[in-house]
Amino acid sequence: MSKIIGVEQSLSHVEDALKAKGYEVIQLRNEGDARKCDCCVITGQDKDVMGISDTALAGSVIEASGLSADEITQRVDRYFH
Repeated sequence: MSKIIGVEQSLSHVEDALKAKGYEVIQLRNEGDARKCDCCVITGQDKDVMGISDTALAGSVIEASGLSADEITQRVDRYFH
């Protein structure tokens, strides 16, 4: 079963990097999208507005600010391994 990673729309470079690693990626538009995910990658700017938090999903929330797409991909890999 593939792992579903939710990524904020503004992080398309992260979305591309995760897809290249074989992850199933969906864009986060609301809290309902986050509930479908095993892990979410957010910018941190809209965290409260979107309602995406650790309580909105069982998986991990990775804040992307200051991280490259490679660093984020490595964190996602570590989370699942």
